[in-house]
Amino acid sequence: MRSLRCTIPTNPFLKILTFFILQTLPLITQTKILTLPLKSQVISSGYLPRPPNKLRFHHNVSLTVSITVGTPPQNVSLVIDTGSELSWLHCNNNTTTNRVSQNPFFNPNSSSSYKPISCSSSTCTTRTRDFPIPASCDSNNLCHATLSYADFSSSEGNLASDSFGFGGSDNPGTVFGCMKSSVSTNSDGDFNTTGLMGMNLGSLSLVSQLKIPKFSYCISGSDLSGILLLGGSNFSWVGSLNYTPLLRISIPLPYFDRAAYTVRLIGIKVSEKLLNLSNDMLAPDHTGAGQTMFDLGTQFTFLLGPVYSVLREEFLNQTNSTLRVLDNSDFVFQEAMDLCYRVPLNQSKLPELSSVSLVFEGSEMKVSGDQLLYRVPNRVLGNDSVYCFTFGNSDLLGVESFIIGHHQQQNMWMEFDLVQSRVGLAHVRCDLVGQKVLGMV
Repeated sequence: MRSLRCTIPTNPFLKILTFFILQTLPLITQTKILTLPLKSQVISSGYLPRPPNKLRFHHNVSLTVSITVGTPPQNVSLVIDTGSELSWLHCNNNTTTNRVSQNPFFNPNSSSSYKPISCSSSTCTTRTRDFPIPASCDSNNLCHATLSYADFSSSEGNLASDSFGFGGSDNPGTVFGCMKSSVSTNSDGDFNTTGLMGMNLGSLSLVSQLKIPKFSYCISGSDLSGILLLGGSNFSWVGSLNYTPLLRISIPLPYFDRAAYTVRLIGIKVSEKLLNLSNDMLAPDHTGAGQTMFDLGTQFTFLLGPVYSVLREEFLNQTNSTLRVLDNSDFVFQEAMDLCYRVPLNQSKLPELSSVSLVFEGSEMKVSGDQLLYRVPNRVLGNDSVYCFTFGNSDLLGVESFIIGHHQQQNMWMEFDLVQSRVGLAHVRCDLVGQKVLGMV
């Protein structure tokens, strides 16, 4: 069975995104600021594992960060994903391959602190309850995990523990998936990151394992710099945060992801016009379908079909005089974004657009300007480029959720307060926030 390897696609719109991580975890005796490279790169289908009710996508732009794992430490590159639980690495026991690879696999044989987890341990029998596919026992009596992929591909391996290094602090005994085999239905299924950093509310996510009481991030929409804070923060210059409570449901429901960062969506506005949407259209039903979640591992935002249709019609009406609609019903970007426009190649700036605001209980996220349209790479029609509305129809993906991706979260201070079970939002210039944090070093 072929190992899942990684290669970065050559693409002109890929940019480097630098995160500055401020750690104030209880296990750290001194506040430290570490600058880590985080890349924004195209991820093809079949790369990120998704539970059945999560987003299926053709390709996506994801955020990656470099940390160390093992003793002695090995450098690994991980996709940051607040929508996934289990952190995992592509494991390869071939020392020579790891040494010459630009983005090395993790070699468990080279780590003295690596420990496989038995299938009889409580970690395997209890803490894997939210896995999309239950953990099992392999022939060596080790805890076996199978991750389901977006295009019916899969990746398999064992649960293990090792030391995860963040900014000079080691976190021994961190549980992760050591993935050694894969089945891919995608001919382009070669990728170059070492794995994924799970940051949701599941018991095996890094947030839960490291007992992080609060974390925040801020992604710039200009130069793609940003900051990620693990632990508490009290920066007065961020401004006042507006909080919305996290929605928790303890009982299992078929379409509700209990480990996701779920909030209540109570309305949507185009400019200042509140759309005619009933509560039943925005709230989860008795099956859990219709939850609204923040997902850093997804690029754009996807709404359930009936809600998306209302938003699409209003945005189309308000931009009719300023934008030329792409008249091609067969073209759908990322399988779910069907409202696209033709913009002349020689037009350096988009016209003024009507903003879109997602209204939550207690807070609001306003999306405006260039965040509303995304230029489709390598798509030119005559003398026009193609831009698509950055909200899509989740029904076209077979998804029963509202998913708010990281594109709409740009220039937002996003604070996830797990102690008080709430999410704080504030509109800020994330590039300026990054400069202030740098000034604290």
